[in-house]
Amino acid sequence: MKYPHLPRQGESGFTLIELMIVVAIVGILAAVAYPTYQNSVLRSARADAQSDMAQIAQVIERFFTSNNRYDQNRQKKAFTIPFTQSPRSGSTRYNLTYDATEVTYTLTATPVGAQAGDNCGTMTINQLGVTTPDVVSGRPCW
Repeated sequence: MKYPHLPRQGESGFTLIELMIVVAIVGILAAVAYPTYQNSVLRSARADAQSDMAQIAQVIERFFTSNNRYDQNRQKKAFTIPFTQSPRSGSTRYNLTYDATEVTYTLTATPVGAQAGDNCGTMTINQLGVTTPDVVSGRPCW
């Protein structure tokens, strides 16, 4: 005779408390891992923008070598940078702008969208190779 209130032999499973312990552990791990992941994505997009800025700075310097000025060529046509958004990050993370005079220039990367939360914020590089911001909260940006 079988007794319905007694557990069957060989039957196994999880109790509700065991399941809740697993859910709590997964929640704690996610709470630690997600911010680290987000920070890694921000740093990666920043590195992409810095690489793009370095490439554009080289193009600008080659332009200067040919024309002896940063703002326009010998035919008085203004120099424009090859792209205005950092294209390697998938979605737009930085808008790039270029401001020049005859003997100086500043290339600026302004964070947009999800990148706006990055501590380094707007980054610049000029004709002397000076980059800003150099350090934010004790951590290097460049």
